Amino acid sequence: MKKGILFALISVLLVGVLAACGTANTGSNGSGSDSKKEVVIGYFPNIDHVPAMIAKEKGYFEEALGEDVKVTYKTFPDGAAFMTALKTGDIHAGLVGPGPVMNNYANGADVKILAGASSGGTVIVASEKSGVQSIDDLTGKTFITPGVGCTHDVQMETFLQDFGITSARIGGTLKHVTGNPAQYGAMFESGKVDLAAVPEPWASMLVNDGAKVIVDTDEISYGTTLPNTVLVTSGKLIEEDKELVAAIVKAHEKGVNFINENREEARDIAIKAIKDITDQELDPAIVDSAWERVTYTTEVNAEVVQEFANSSFELKFLKEKPEFSDLIDTQFLTK
Repeated sequence: MKKGILFALISVLLVGVLAACGTANTGSNGSGSDSKKEVVIGYFPNIDHVPAMIAKEKGYFEEALGEDVKVTYKTFPDGAAFMTALKTGDIHAGLVGPGPVMNNYANGADVKILAGASSGGTVIVASEKSGVQSIDDLTGKTFITPGVGCTHDVQMETFLQDFGITSARIGGTLKHVTGNPAQYGAMFESGKVDLAAVPEPWASMLVNDGAKVIVDTDEISYGTTLPNTVLVTSGKLIEEDKELVAAIVKAHEKGVNFINENREEARDIAIKAIKDITDQELDPAIVDSAWERVTYTTEVNAEVVQEFANSSFELKFLKEKPEFSDLIDTQFLTK
């Protein structure tokens, strides 16, 4: 009896795993009876990516893409994992920070920025145990970001350059580690890290638990002008199916507009979506605090994107000085 139950459970799990890994454009039964094209949308479980959560909850992608398209959603812990999925075709479009997009584009990846999603929201905070009260206290400390060369990492290191502070990666004293923002509170408590360059809502959560804001959104480099989340796809998909890409952008625009027109409902949707993915339920007051630092917009400032990329090069995240005149393609945005 126990063996039978175990076999049944394993079978169910295998079916679930295979279904989650499948990204083909035809039905998963392999017989061709389900002719629906599958489009996979990727995003992260954080406040910057709420437009995707809204579009999913409201069915905007399904509505825009039509009945002949099956829409699947996939979440990611960081930009590196997202970009790998985009390059391998495991996802077709989605939201990600501009840092990983630029780094991959500079290294030859086929990626295009279609629109902005949000800007602002990056904050540098210090743990209570760190003893850090200001920029003057950072020598020899350890900071954490979601990834090496991620948007928040570049913003922080660019800002600190003006104070003569650099990371150990390029000969300085400030040590750098990476990790999931949802775990930063525990890492602060353990004393493993002293500082974090962190997106909302995690910044507000850390502050609520006793962390100190060292550099706020309006002070950090590119804090309010740089899109901290962008909608991307591949150049190949644009060439092969402009109508599909236009539909994806249309759904994304509806998600952004909904947030700006229905803040309270959008907040509640975001709280539920993040809990479903991370098993962490955000306090509405935390989200309200976070949204004071975040602006949801589809606009992309190409000049700021280029300046940010130049900073990535100067910080040695990029091997060559980048030229991003062909990276941004906003032809599908509503004019």
